[in-house]
Amino acid sequence: MSAPVQARGVIAALFPGQGSHALGMGQAVAAHSPEARAVMDAAEAAVPGLTGLMRDGPLEDLTLTANQQPALVAASVAVYRAYLAAGGPVPAFAAGHSLGEFSAHVAAGSLTLGDALRLTRRRGELMQAAVPAGVGAMSAVMGDPDVLREVLAGVDGVAEIANLNAPTQTVISGEKAAVDAAGAALKARGLKAIPLKVSAPFHCSLMTPAREGLAGDLHATAYRTPAFPVVANVTAEPVTDATLIAPLLEAQITGSVRWVQTVQRLAALGADTFVEFGQGTVLTGLVKRILPDARTVNLHTPEDIAAFLA
Repeated sequence: MSAPVQARGVIAALFPGQGSHALGMGQAVAAHSPEARAVMDAAEAAVPGLTGLMRDGPLEDLTLTANQQPALVAASVAVYRAYLAAGGPVPAFAAGHSLGEFSAHVAAGSLTLGDALRLTRRRGELMQAAVPAGVGAMSAVMGDPDVLREVLAGVDGVAEIANLNAPTQTVISGEKAAVDAAGAALKARGLKAIPLKVSAPFHCSLMTPAREGLAGDLHATAYRTPAFPVVANVTAEPVTDATLIAPLLEAQITGSVRWVQTVQRLAALGADTFVEFGQGTVLTGLVKRILPDARTVNLHTPEDIAAFLA
């Protein structure tokens, strides 16, 4: 856990994406908070067997994209609602990394929890099925993103920027041959490309079948005006118009997660305290790399919440 931060200032609520899961996620806060328990009950109703998988595993099954996505929404929203019930101040802004954007909209009241669980379950199924196993790949690239763009422009096949995570950490995604070729070319330019263990090449044009498959569900869902702005992944701009939510969540499936610009935009809007709700500290670490002087904290247990609000 990050060092406790006093609950004052302008809070931006952050919600993690894939890779932040762990066995037992959400269990401690659900045992302590009726509001968190209600979230877990809703998750079980939406995806039968999900809460048992979150509690007991096996981890390999929880890691499957179709399970991991709704599980992360459930765990994050459970912590967020326990935080509010404990007297935590309502944030001024929110943002989520990839699927975490769904959690951010639940927190802002623009998307119901049930719809978010249903949509992320379907999203995970479609993303997993979009590309045959072994065809796609992703790599984390350490170094100047401008050099990376030059290299990608000269690579044959699909190799695209998926995540702009930190000033010198960018994730590329696409066809395995193209991603491997980009890695070799990057090495020759002095950059490091580290292959990632992922089940599919997320956030690139190869996800077009998933985007097309989810579009109908996204646009048929009812959205409300957010109680506070949610900064979107693909534009790094605050969303306050409910009619924009479905198109942005659709575009996100094949578009880049502009996390560096998202965090910078939150700071420009006035956020000075970044609170990550849910398992893991991935976003807390990225914020520190983007804004070294920012106040950050991760909340995922009752003790974390109590320390933050003390």
